[in-house]
Amino acid sequence: MKIDYVARHFRLDDKTRDYADKKLGKLTKFLEEPIEIRVILDEIKHRRVVDIHTSHRFGVLQATEETDTFENAIKIAIDKIEKQALRSRQKAKARKRRNNKVGGDKWPLEILASDSLAAGDGPRIVESIQLSIKPMNLEEAALKLQSSENQFVVFRDADSDRVSVLYRRRDENYGLITPEL
Repeated sequence: MKIDYVARHFRLDDKTRDYADKKLGKLTKFLEEPIEIRVILDEIKHRRVVDIHTSHRFGVLQATEETDTFENAIKIAIDKIEKQALRSRQKAKARKRRNNKVGGDKWPLEILASDSLAAGDGPRIVESIQLSIKPMNLEEAALKLQSSENQFVVFRDADSDRVSVLYRRRDENYGLITPEL
């Protein structure tokens, strides 16, 4: 965890820095490494403003708080960041659970046993997928591929009435296979 401090309009003392370090250390249980934190402390007349920007593996969290002391502002700002981190973690878990549900965009798989195939030296069929081919245009197929966890979409081209395959390439672009008849 890397912490940068910026003090504006005052000199940062060790007591405030130690307090912030202690409180920020608790964030490690909510955030994924690498963690970079920037704490901006500003003193404007009688107000103390704390702005904390946290960057970690899955995103950026930010909180600003303004109170009469730096300790209170740091505590409240870190509490806000903890809530944001907890909320984003819960969203990620819910998204993962939602993607693991049976149905939706998943296709039924059938794994064939090796003894059910004829003996030979060639490649074996180990997986079979049944697809429903729906008519759609290329843009709709691209949108479906973006939201799908599969690497390809088989569809009937609405313009030419041909069966086509749109697939995701390793360079994150798309490829299109259209058979000639």
